[in-house]
Amino acid sequence: MNSNTMKPTLFLLAAGMGSRYGGLKQLDGLGPNGETIMDYSIYDAIQAGFGKIVWVIRKDFEEQFRTQILSKYEGVVPCELCFQSIDSLPEGFTCPEGRVKPWGTNHAVLMGKDVIKEPFAVINCDDFYGRDAFMSVGKFLSSLPEGSKNKYAMVGFRCCNTLSENGSVARGVCEYDDNRHLTDVVERTEIMRQADKGDAICYKDEKGEWIPLEETVPVSMNMWGFTPDYFEYSEAYFKEFLSDPKNMENLKAEFFIPLMVNKLINEGTASVEVLDTTSVWFGVTYAADREATVERIAKLVADGVYPNKLF
Repeated sequence: MNSNTMKPTLFLLAAGMGSRYGGLKQLDGLGPNGETIMDYSIYDAIQAGFGKIVWVIRKDFEEQFRTQILSKYEGVVPCELCFQSIDSLPEGFTCPEGRVKPWGTNHAVLMGKDVIKEPFAVINCDDFYGRDAFMSVGKFLSSLPEGSKNKYAMVGFRCCNTLSENGSVARGVCEYDDNRHLTDVVERTEIMRQADKGDAICYKDEKGEWIPLEETVPVSMNMWGFTPDYFEYSEAYFKEFLSDPKNMENLKAEFFIPLMVNKLINEGTASVEVLDTTSVWFGVTYAADREATVERIAKLVADGVYPNKLF
């Protein structure tokens, strides 16, 4: 077997602009030479054995993307682009009038169907996942037998390693069985430490009560490991999603990755192994997070985790 054929692909979801943090945060230089969070992810992925990088972006962003981003990686790693638009729908479906919001993360994933033919990891482009997380999912994908199907993975970050000091965060809290196979992802839209609960990590429930969470409970940071069969399931389920009138009437309805994953695991079609990582996530959920992120990157460079200049 040619070892090269089984190198996994890194698939970056880059079609959205951050709503909570002004500007194109994907292009915000945070490293010593203006490196972006995405540059560190790509560097980590290459270290972890990934052999190709694919981005899904908006078509109107292509020129800026090619000049400001792709040019950096030329000659370092093979790169490809695919595009998400609200009109990229299966045959027989049309976009409802008045819809402006993209169709969600799993629709973005679906856009990679024609360019990704090998095991692949999905990540957000503006989250700093850390080397260990890439090693973890890279090892999982690289060790799958050729033609593997229905065996997926999710990197479960320890909740305590994913908080922001500048406000609450939204996280998918994961439940799993004795085999560390995912059984459920419950979206909690507000998670933060509560001083009056002994500084425990808490989430706000439907009644507005703060409920404590385990420090190390795994949460999803949208870092998944899939094989190409996932595209087929996604395409079929997206048609079901679009066939439901309430998803057409609601102009903000979204086809999320956890929606697809929950369906596959509840039906027993696929298993999703929850991979542990010691990585500490950081990102720029809030503009105030920026300074802390710059400092943390500087420290990682000073500690020799990353070279001063990545590419």
